[in-house]
Amino acid sequence: MDIIKKLQEELKLQHQQVENTVKLIDEGNTIPFIARYRKELTGSLDDQVLRALSERLTYLRGLEKRKEEVLALIEGQEKLTDGLRQSIEQAQTMTEVEDLYRPFRPKRKTRASVAKEKGLAPLAELILKQRKETGVAEEAKAFLNDEVETIEAAVAGALDIIAEEVSDDASLRGKLRAQLLRQGRLVTKASDPEAESVYTMYYEYQEPLSKIAGHRVLAADRGEREGFLKVSVETDEAAALNTVCRQFVKGEGEASELVQSACEDSYSRLIFPSLEREIRSQLTEQADEQAIHIFAENLEKLLMQPPVKDCVTLGLDPAYRTGCKIAVVDGTGKVLATTVVYPTPPQKKAEEAKRTLSALIKKYHVTVISIGNGTASRESESFVAELIRELETPVSYMVVSEAGASVYSASKLAAEEFPEYDVSLRSAVSIARRLQDPLAELVKIDPKAIGVGQYQHDMPKARMDEALGGVVEHCVNTVGVDLNTASQPLLARVAGINQSVARNIVAYREENGAFQNRKELMKVPKLGAKAFTQCAGFLRIPGGQNILDYTGVHPESYPAAEQLLQACGYQLSDVADRQIGELAKRAEGIGYPELAKRLDTGIPTLRDIVAELQKPGRDPRDELPKPLLRSDVLELKDLKPGMELKGTVRNVIDFGAFVDIGVHEDGLVHISQLSNRFVKHPLDVVSVGDIVTVWVLDVDLKRKRIALTMKQPGK
Repeated sequence: MDIIKKLQEELKLQHQQVENTVKLIDEGNTIPFIARYRKELTGSLDDQVLRALSERLTYLRGLEKRKEEVLALIEGQEKLTDGLRQSIEQAQTMTEVEDLYRPFRPKRKTRASVAKEKGLAPLAELILKQRKETGVAEEAKAFLNDEVETIEAAVAGALDIIAEEVSDDASLRGKLRAQLLRQGRLVTKASDPEAESVYTMYYEYQEPLSKIAGHRVLAADRGEREGFLKVSVETDEAAALNTVCRQFVKGEGEASELVQSACEDSYSRLIFPSLEREIRSQLTEQADEQAIHIFAENLEKLLMQPPVKDCVTLGLDPAYRTGCKIAVVDGTGKVLATTVVYPTPPQKKAEEAKRTLSALIKKYHVTVISIGNGTASRESESFVAELIRELETPVSYMVVSEAGASVYSASKLAAEEFPEYDVSLRSAVSIARRLQDPLAELVKIDPKAIGVGQYQHDMPKARMDEALGGVVEHCVNTVGVDLNTASQPLLARVAGINQSVARNIVAYREENGAFQNRKELMKVPKLGAKAFTQCAGFLRIPGGQNILDYTGVHPESYPAAEQLLQACGYQLSDVADRQIGELAKRAEGIGYPELAKRLDTGIPTLRDIVAELQKPGRDPRDELPKPLLRSDVLELKDLKPGMELKGTVRNVIDFGAFVDIGVHEDGLVHISQLSNRFVKHPLDVVSVGDIVTVWVLDVDLKRKRIALTMKQPGK
């Protein structure tokens, strides 16, 4: 297989794009580096396409390796024919290769292998020929011995051999697999119809395999694992048997009837159970991929939430008995003060808590309060709203997801970062920082613990980690990292830097003080030339010796950047003073093709340099809509159908989106309520973090459920 050509066709790319990208990957370059700094070679492919190409490249290379292994194994048995070799070499999937290898795979002891050991293979061959003139009983007599004492036993053994041969036929399995996927149904039933569970809708349920949604597959899988459901695949057995018999039964007669009997046995005992397992596994794998895709999309939007910069923030970790933990942090995330207040039951010391927080707000000039959305969040939010109404200075608040905060607080990393605070106070610091810079804080937490997805704890760990790790890496490298303030976990997500090197960067910084320029990175132990090339462009140094170190311009392009400035009538000092507003216009005036030729660089890189020089330290998140900050709170009982509200999308799943409208319980906008037009998937309409206008459809006070719509009433 020509892998380059295959990738080109599948991804609809140019041959040169694929060839160059594969070469860059093979040379050990990271995806963020390739996407950002090798645009001329890739034709400006973004990192999503590059990751897809990399994953498919790995699969296709694995496929070719498996083909070689299978060919060698069959050749070792001296059973490799030219036709079989050609079929294996032309196979497009692992499934096809394994189907072709199936007859030659060493098997555990089976009824067919026992019959073969008794010498009944030739009898099976005779029966399978289905010659009318051949009397089966007469032929079977020749195979009687001490192990095969009767004609019936000989025929039964021969039919077992035929059944296995039918089951191992690659072309038949391909037809039946396609037929099952086309016509089959996933059927779920209750293990105990009287048992109460969240799976009641699946107690008597079936849906075509060709249409079933991934989240229903995952729900059925989980219900089966937990013992509430029995799950199976059903299909038109008569049609399937007809497909089997058409391929193996020839004509009529005694031998043909026996072959038909072997086909029926093969289908019910060997083929269908095998295909059922395979197809259920395939459905789960597809559902996993869909769930991981949704999780990855949600995670990216969450990590790329605009930071609430340069604000002194009060983090409040709600609780009942143990009190609300408080942490005040300055605009850079440095902890200024911590305490514990008890405004919630059972203590209900609201007035005392108000006095404590009012003093902190006044002393440190707090402008925003970040409230965790866990236990006692509703009561804490009501308390904060009441406090804000009594303050003389304007303060707003926002409820943030505290998913994973307890995981982080109890981690070794948190202990190293805040050795002087106990676990609960660390959590309050994390909640404050999540509002200030979601990316820098959430990167410290295992993505699976962040809680923006569906069935994330059921996903295959390696695949989940790979996909989510790619998202975090993409976000970190898109935003860039302050080399002198970034935490070890944040540094470890930069292209080319691993945990060990990140630890060394922090240690070097602590010992030698702030980095003054990017070149100084080369003094960090274990950070060699290769790693420097990969990471340097993503690391920023505000206030360093060279203003270019505060931009996304790669050190390899510094000469080109300086020559560009000169050609357009500017100097580096003008960049530092932000006096180059006309740079893009002047570059256009000279012409990018002419400039690229003069500076010996590519046009895409040149355009990137211009963009970076015009906005040193540019944070792409600043261009997104700001988070929705509140100063008052609603209660569930305040909501009425038709009420219009602003809300923040907190999670997007297959069947809709959950929106925070400031009443503690998130409301659900079902997929059917997202738009007046048909919506294939909620992600086509909304993303995590979007500020949306919604209208209340229904409120279930007893179950604490809110139904919302994004369709304006009357339209």
